[in-house]
Amino acid sequence: MSFIPKRARWVLGISAAFAAGLIFASSMNWTRLGFAQNNDNKPSASDVKSLADASNAFVSIADHVTPAVVSIKVDNKTQAAPRGRSPFGDMLPPGFEDPMQGFPQRPQIQESSGSGFIVSKDGYILTNNHVVTGPDRKTPADRITVRTMDQREYTARVIGNDPTTDIAVIKIEGKDFPTINIGDDAKMKVGEWVLAIGNPLGLDFTVTAGIISAKGRSLPGLLGNQYSITDLIQTDAAINPGNSGGPLVNARGEVIGINTAIASQTGYYSGYGFAVPITLATRVMDQIIKHGKVRFGVLGVAINEVDADAAAVAGLKQIRGVLIQAFQPDNSENPAKKAGLQVGDVIVTADDKPVDRVSALQRTVRNFAPGETVKIEVMRYGTPKSFSVKLGEAPSASQEVASSRPANRAPSSNTPVNTKIGVTFAPLPANVPAGFPKQGALVQDVEALGPAYGKMVPRDIVIEVLHPNGRPIKSVADIQNAINSIRDGEYISLKIFRGTEGGGTTAVVNLRVGQ
Repeated sequence: MSFIPKRARWVLGISAAFAAGLIFASSMNWTRLGFAQNNDNKPSASDVKSLADASNAFVSIADHVTPAVVSIKVDNKTQAAPRGRSPFGDMLPPGFEDPMQGFPQRPQIQESSGSGFIVSKDGYILTNNHVVTGPDRKTPADRITVRTMDQREYTARVIGNDPTTDIAVIKIEGKDFPTINIGDDAKMKVGEWVLAIGNPLGLDFTVTAGIISAKGRSLPGLLGNQYSITDLIQTDAAINPGNSGGPLVNARGEVIGINTAIASQTGYYSGYGFAVPITLATRVMDQIIKHGKVRFGVLGVAINEVDADAAAVAGLKQIRGVLIQAFQPDNSENPAKKAGLQVGDVIVTADDKPVDRVSALQRTVRNFAPGETVKIEVMRYGTPKSFSVKLGEAPSASQEVASSRPANRAPSSNTPVNTKIGVTFAPLPANVPAGFPKQGALVQDVEALGPAYGKMVPRDIVIEVLHPNGRPIKSVADIQNAINSIRDGEYISLKIFRGTEGGGTTAVVNLRVGQ
């Protein structure tokens, strides 16, 4: 009689069968007994060699490029602090004058730092405009000191600077300086390796590695200038304060960008850095060295990216192109207006090159000088049109007046009128500021998540219906009638005025009615 329970006999039988199967498989070389690690998964000799080659390439690039990179220290005088109580005050006997009285205050010195790189053996250096200028970003700093990798220091002078591209050229005196090779950013592709070299956080001649994570990146408002070029290379190579002006280098040791900005909520590296393309930077440099200033052609238009609504209104099958928002200045001599372009047109090609976004148009137009002609093709509410625009010249930074803060103007207290685009309109007040439209419909409120949400804001003034059936807007009744005449699901294109302390700007807003 067996004393082994039936369940236990069943378990033992299964275990014996498993062991026999394992022994059989092992004898047939189907499996191997051993520890958890699998030695067959170790990198092959060829894999290790390719990794070593990549590492050696980075080492070679750093060795070759770093000697041409410089550290830039900038000193700017600031307004002197008020003089406090004299240290002699408590020690002076009655009747004696304070010896410190009447002495001028010594100005305070504000220090900052950045990077740059030498592009010629006689000491020309490329860097960022914001690195070597004063607080106004236009006037050269009071003192600029350049230190090379071998610890030699030079006093530099500013040859020229361009706030619209954040590029500056400075020079140190000497000869046979190490230089850096210039590459072609247009040939670079997203995903390629790059190195950022500079002096971040006071850590001299630091090298970081990453990839190009995007091209043609636009950062509106970065330079605070309506003619600013925002055609940037995005990289995840670590860039921090102090890297500005340093080179972004490709795997061939060629500079393809100038490190300029970071996207961060803390002011330090968060994974996104941006560089000015080197082809743009060298064009600016050549003009500065040759003419002492930068001259570039402009269409004279305020532009914006095309969204789904703008593409639908224009009759485009794809969401691409650049929407003309306004003319700058809005007069008969404006280059684009003179050629026949209109507010609301969507630019789709420039110089026979496709325009898919703002940066692409800027890149193409920037290749032309003032007075030269560029071919522009647009879509105008479903109709393609072509124009030849003789470019104007952008005004100097000192001629520009810019302000982005809205004017403090209270909306009208008249009875508001709600519309199918989710906007409440009111009549204009009688005392509108100088430079503001005298006729139009005032936006008093925008419905949350309505058709106009995110596109219009309170205090905007609708001054014209561009499409369909273009007409000026003189009153709230005009805009109400225009909107009511359009069926739900169809589009309306409006020209609005948005007030600022500097006067204001116009823009185009495309909306789908009743959606």
